[in-house]
Amino acid sequence: MADFIAGAVGGACGVMVGYPLDTVKVRLQTQKRYTGIWHCIHSTYKVERVSGFFKGMSMPISTVSVSSSVVFGVQRHCLHNLCKLKYGTPNVKPSKLDIFLSGYAAGGVQVLVSSPADMAKVRLQTQVSPHNSSTCSLLARPKYTGPVHCLLTIVREEGFFGLYKGCFALMFRDCHSFATYFLTYAVFREWFAPVEQTHSELMGILLAGGLAGVVAWSIATPMDVIKARLQVDGVTQQRYRGVIHCITDSVQKEGATVLFKGLSLNCLRAFPVNMVVFLTYETILKQIKPFSL
Repeated sequence: MADFIAGAVGGACGVMVGYPLDTVKVRLQTQKRYTGIWHCIHSTYKVERVSGFFKGMSMPISTVSVSSSVVFGVQRHCLHNLCKLKYGTPNVKPSKLDIFLSGYAAGGVQVLVSSPADMAKVRLQTQVSPHNSSTCSLLARPKYTGPVHCLLTIVREEGFFGLYKGCFALMFRDCHSFATYFLTYAVFREWFAPVEQTHSELMGILLAGGLAGVVAWSIATPMDVIKARLQVDGVTQQRYRGVIHCITDSVQKEGATVLFKGLSLNCLRAFPVNMVVFLTYETILKQIKPFSL
């Protein structure tokens, strides 16, 4: 239970830190109107002001808490049982393969929770509406007024399974990235954070968390691009028949580099976000674990 609680709080803190850059990343991946990162940032601010960078955040901050709770809780639970099965006791140092497999399972399970929320987030982030909405014509007004309205509209227009558009791409992204995420964190944590040195431990957690996020997103970005495109597909007309068609069509029209759109932003965002996530997770875990025994 301690891992579930610590994961939930850590995930929520991470969302608040990284959301503005996540909005820019999603827009770059799904819209061709921007020539680069700074053009996207400038255009978003010019038309929508600061609020444009936080579109759709209310739902992710709650649902990411749940999915982060699931990820950390399931990963620790799987690792505990895997060690018990392999070594006869959970109180041993797990192998790197054990950590990788536990992270892989956790990434797959959390997709069931995160997919609808991620769908609403992407649809709202790619929706451009002027800051002064009172001057907009009816045609210029945004299609979705908020996360809940977005989800209800998707169900009404695309059916319940419309909420899980791109979920296979999301699962493929998250299984591999979370497996890498936990493994990288464990390796760097061991290098940077000897438990007997308090100051070194703090810096080690921050560095290990930040680097784990960067490595995980480096692996996840290609499927993140495909996932975002599938989720936006259908707002006006449907272009893609599935994951494979989306990959081939995108690469044919825009080249292989399209799969790495937003990579620099993902890595830039991942470092501070995952520093905060793991620091919060480790801190809360230390505080509440004595009470959970």
